[in-house]
Amino acid sequence: MCAQDATDPPETEGPFLRPGPVPSPSAPAPRTSSTPSPPSTEGRSTAMSLPPVVSLTDCADPNALARQSTRIAALFGSTPTVLPLGGPDPEGAAALTLLDLLRSTDLIGGPSRPVVVLVNIAPRDGHWPNGVPFCSFRHGNHLVVSTLNHRVLAPLATYLGLTEVQVTDVREVLEAAAADWAALTPAEIEEMVRTQFRSLWYAPLLARWLVDGHPVPARPTPVRPASAEDVRIAVVDNFGNCKLDRPAAELPGYAPAESLLVRNRRDGRDIRVRCYDRLPDVPLGEPGITVGSSGVGFAELVVRGGSAAEAFGLRQGDRVFDLTS
Repeated sequence: MCAQDATDPPETEGPFLRPGPVPSPSAPAPRTSSTPSPPSTEGRSTAMSLPPVVSLTDCADPNALARQSTRIAALFGSTPTVLPLGGPDPEGAAALTLLDLLRSTDLIGGPSRPVVVLVNIAPRDGHWPNGVPFCSFRHGNHLVVSTLNHRVLAPLATYLGLTEVQVTDVREVLEAAAADWAALTPAEIEEMVRTQFRSLWYAPLLARWLVDGHPVPARPTPVRPASAEDVRIAVVDNFGNCKLDRPAAELPGYAPAESLLVRNRRDGRDIRVRCYDRLPDVPLGEPGITVGSSGVGFAELVVRGGSAAEAFGLRQGDRVFDLTS
């Protein structure tokens, strides 16, 4: 159902929703990073109270981005921020970026407005019949709807205390919605169940229903902390700084004024790189390993005034250290 009929409910009640009274929105939930209990409201959010949406996705071609932006805007009433995650290791980039997004809601000094974060990192590895299922959880008063990807979620367990997520089944959720609050036909349900573009048709709809406080069926699933023993480059920023996926304090041998060996992939040599507390401490034109701005004190390999990625021949996903060495 793409266009709105004359008999459809007002737009302020959202696509597919049956008309009903609109109560005042409830107060934000206390800050936590565990089970995604829905807001206490028994009704639906008004268009004025709907939160902004940030979407991280590996469906990154212009056609896909345009469709996702349009659907999210139709559901939430404002243009979303859609961040395409490509490159050789989108899972690593998504893991650090999601951690950074949630961390950016801290240190505010008072109440904050809720935000919805959508995450779609779903490699087609054949493990699931039609792709990885979607789950949800809350971080304070912020809602996250994500593919069930351990590598993406594990840092949240390690550094933000996330213990479990609520895993959904597309058909179960759509049929429950059609039986209660959503005007969906069996044919429309079947179309969304069978689609391979679930981050377009299902995930934004799931997020809207959770924001509205509907009783979405889901199963709690524990999230385990990260256990990988290798340290990889999660993100290469626009300066060529290599953001690693671990705190500097966890790197074997890291300490200010000490040095660590880094493999230069351009010539195969191991280069001794000095550790510094902050980027401004690194001499101009020299490489250094510092405490960066991402994660919780995560390390960065930098060349002050230059590009560490270019100097060392590194890219996203490359292994830099082994925690057992």
